[in-house]
Amino acid sequence: RLRCSLLGHGQDVRGLTRGLFPEGGFVSVSRDRTARLWAPDGLNRGFTEMHCMSGHSNFVSCVCIIPPSDLYPRGLIATGGNDHNICVFTIDNPAPLYVLKGHKNTVCSLSSGKFGTLLSGSWDTTAKVWLNDRCMMTLQGHTAAIWAVKILPEQGLMLTGSADKTIKLWKAGRCERTFTGHEDCVRGLAILSETEFLSCANDASVRRWQISGECLQVYYGHTNYIYSISVFPRCKDFVTTGEDRSLRIWKQGECTQTIRLPAQSVWCCCVLDNGDIVVGASDGIIRVFTESLERTASAEEIQAFENELAQTSIDPKTGDLGDINADDLPGREHLKDPGTRDGQTRLIKDNGKVEAYQWSVSEGRWIKIGDVVGSSGATQQTSGKVLFEGKEYDYVFTIDVNENGPSYKLPYNITDDPWLTAYNFLQKNDLNPMFLDQVAKFIMDNTKGQTLLSTSNQFSDPFTG
Repeated sequence: RLRCSLLGHGQDVRGLTRGLFPEGGFVSVSRDRTARLWAPDGLNRGFTEMHCMSGHSNFVSCVCIIPPSDLYPRGLIATGGNDHNICVFTIDNPAPLYVLKGHKNTVCSLSSGKFGTLLSGSWDTTAKVWLNDRCMMTLQGHTAAIWAVKILPEQGLMLTGSADKTIKLWKAGRCERTFTGHEDCVRGLAILSETEFLSCANDASVRRWQISGECLQVYYGHTNYIYSISVFPRCKDFVTTGEDRSLRIWKQGECTQTIRLPAQSVWCCCVLDNGDIVVGASDGIIRVFTESLERTASAEEIQAFENELAQTSIDPKTGDLGDINADDLPGREHLKDPGTRDGQTRLIKDNGKVEAYQWSVSEGRWIKIGDVVGSSGATQQTSGKVLFEGKEYDYVFTIDVNENGPSYKLPYNITDDPWLTAYNFLQKNDLNPMFLDQVAKFIMDNTKGQTLLSTSNQFSDPFTG
């Protein structure tokens, strides 16, 4: 259950990692170009922002802790950004100790090993191994962006996960093995033991692998891209977050709890030493969840969180709730029957409005998780919607990529993220990803003031960035 909600970042929280000092704390990074160090405040259930670190000239997308050394007994904090750089900070100075330059595109993943080694993954399709302030080697072999990197406990072994749908195992700079199975971008990696690891991907699945190459298990539960995965201390249970507005907790291979959030993209998560889960999302808020009764938020805070969730607009076209036909939905009486499993969703129609509820096993009740917008089954005359490929949209644009080539139809709803729509449009029509900025800007310029989500117009990166 909710422990606390932390405000501080001005934009999406894109990366989280548990800290070593102060104990029980963590570090967050954001599209607002800052990293922040949070410490538990002794008196109540919250956290205090210890300090804010700046050094990037663009979004910060990932963070990791470099373990303590003789020189830096409290360890260091490394952050990677869209400015292609890695900044390394001590835990008490807001300016970087040094900056690592070498990548030619966004640095989107970092992992640290023993003896101060740092592994970075980038959209430039390479991973780099750094020691202190020097690049020791570059790992080349992936054919698309490297979204995830991890250093394995056994010395010299490293993992990289990529948008080319593969995971590679490296030893001393050489690719020893390629793991195939995911059907879309690999977005996250987590280490279970010296011989096993987990991966999550845009194909909405989690896979458990043996480093010998075998896929041991595939876990399904999310209904959209999975962005991050983190393992509980001292066991094989784990948590995942994704584009379906949810945090999911997995125990003994089953999804045992689904926590919905009032934000579309739940970008990142980390598990603290005490088992509490920290998540960062597209609304710029960090939320901490706990199993401990002492650390659970007050009834007022939990009510405020539930109210925020209940007011969320859910776009039925994301498919997170399955196909919705408003005419066939039951009324409020449907909520009298208990759910059969935690996280089960149920849709009802009340006064012509479609509402989504989720069953909570621990509380034995249905919790409202939002209003489903635009599922009226109306015609274009009554709703002002445009039909395209049998679905309703607020807009359908015609895009000419070059003068002689064909024109393409781009459907768009005001509840959509313009960057994600542009990215999917380019993918679907096999067009050059170079057009991403142009297409997203075109959507924003032609739908000015019409977005439900507060996307900031001056700079938004591709949905991924």
